[in-house]
Amino acid sequence: MNFWETFYKNKLVLTGSGLVLLLLLISLLAPWLAPFDPGQIDLTNVLASPSMNHLFGTDPLGRDVLSRMIWGARISLKVGFVATGVAIIIGTILGALAGYYGGWVDSVIMRFVDIMLCFPTFFLILAVIAFLQPSIWNIMIIIGLTGWMGVTRLVRADFISLRERDFVQAARAIGAGDLRIIFLHILPNAMASILVAATLGIAGAILTESALSFLGIGVQPPTPSWGNILTAGYSYIDIAWWLSLYPGLAILITVVGYNLLGEGIRDSLDPRLKK
Repeated sequence: MNFWETFYKNKLVLTGSGLVLLLLLISLLAPWLAPFDPGQIDLTNVLASPSMNHLFGTDPLGRDVLSRMIWGARISLKVGFVATGVAIIIGTILGALAGYYGGWVDSVIMRFVDIMLCFPTFFLILAVIAFLQPSIWNIMIIIGLTGWMGVTRLVRADFISLRERDFVQAARAIGAGDLRIIFLHILPNAMASILVAATLGIAGAILTESALSFLGIGVQPPTPSWGNILTAGYSYIDIAWWLSLYPGLAILITVVGYNLLGEGIRDSLDPRLKK
């Protein structure tokens, strides 16, 4: 059974793929899908409940919640992809070096990983942001810089198992250098684990950004994000339930979609499931 057969037979994976694709389309088409300008203030229509004019209601400044959520999807995807990209690049490089060379290189890198894992990631992010100006780029970079440890361990394990394979020995025999062996021979065979880690990492980055924005130290207003829409809803939860319900559901659906997709890719690439 090949990758695509396994992938298509898993209904949960197809559901996750559909959710991820829907999110991508919404973020790409945000200028055309949003019925209003997400920053348009209308003080005559403050905290209006969902209606035909404002399907998801309005916030304390009279801004259309649906429009802000559509644009917030673009922010969430940007954070997810950039933060995960930073983590994947760092984790892949360090994991490849540790797994390929072993010895003292492996010891130094893995002890550094152990030290980083000793710190609770979320509180480490909070500590770093306390010294920096909260901005979307700072948030993305910080999430990436504190999320590479798991990728390093995965890539290291793959490199340890692959570095003694026959194709690597053959590459050494014809005079291939270490960098060529690492990036052209071993790394392509470790891409399955990296792809799964990237997919799951996007969900984690989106969730972390939402939590930071909810605390007021993530994406700063007036830039819309699901987290800062939730922040507004917290103060008005008794009279404006829609400010908490809709962005909360959006975060839940997005994280579930990416997790289902990541699990599906892992199952489809697992040779033990192939017949």
